[in-house]
Amino acid sequence: MSTTFVNDAVFWIEVGKIIPNPYQPRREFDEAKLKDLSESIRMYGVLQPLIVTRKEVYHDGGGMSVEYELISGERRLRASKLAGLAQVPALIKTGEEDGRVKLELAIIENLQREDLNPVDRARSFERLAKEFGLKQAQIATKVGKSREYVSNSLRILSLPEEMITALEEGKISEGHTRPLLMLVDRPEEQLVLFKEIITKKLTVREAEGLARRVATERIRNKDKYLDPAIMEMERTFTESLGTRVRIEKNKEGGTVTIDFFSPDDLKALLEKLNKTGLDDGSRVTPPVVSGGALDTAAETAVDDRSPVEVQKEDNEEIYSLKNFSL
Repeated sequence: MSTTFVNDAVFWIEVGKIIPNPYQPRREFDEAKLKDLSESIRMYGVLQPLIVTRKEVYHDGGGMSVEYELISGERRLRASKLAGLAQVPALIKTGEEDGRVKLELAIIENLQREDLNPVDRARSFERLAKEFGLKQAQIATKVGKSREYVSNSLRILSLPEEMITALEEGKISEGHTRPLLMLVDRPEEQLVLFKEIITKKLTVREAEGLARRVATERIRNKDKYLDPAIMEMERTFTESLGTRVRIEKNKEGGTVTIDFFSPDDLKALLEKLNKTGLDDGSRVTPPVVSGGALDTAAETAVDDRSPVEVQKEDNEEIYSLKNFSL
């Protein structure tokens, strides 16, 4: 993709003559960060020129006017408007650019600046595939990433809308989508895991551990020799305590495993056991969540993977079931 600018010079263009890039992949712009950038621009000016294309607009009644379509630099343009600037520096890209090139340039700039959230990135790749017929390998080449990186990004869009929204809002991290996607064919358990990630603030590794246990239980449930009474007791334990409970039998007895995720979680379980017991015939109550109902306040999701692990998994088929060996 060649880039040629008019006279290789920077022009000062009126802010009001610049129209947004219709292929801008970003949907959300952090207002606080825009305000910080506008303060910097007010003090020091726009240090890096925007990139625009020049368009001549002919009017029905005669005459012609010029406007400029933004290719990259939307944050700088928005912040410049907040700062009250009348003009901004820009490089004018020559040639007629089709929609695909505009989208590619916008995606590449945002990826280089790490400005795209995972959902915006996935939707951008989806547009390149659906609107312009590019294959995943072609998209990967154009944005300088691996094919697996593109494939893993696109898989995010197969999640339910509720989970996609949570990812956009930072309530879960991109790493949390890995165990959620492992349960894509088990929607009820996928939803349970999602709610546990939100309410119990599970890290990525804790969520992966739960997803693996679900896979293990899937195998156990298919065992024709498994005692139905044991399965029913597991279900009763789980409903009573509000967390996953597993019973493993052996020749002389067995073990009961109860999941918890923090000291407070364990304390609540002990209080519940002391208060109601498990075999007194009392009515099963719904699990108690700290703070009441599902907490929808945006908090930073905890991704406890190391930078090396994140980079490695970005370039692997991380959502393939073969990577969840039991």
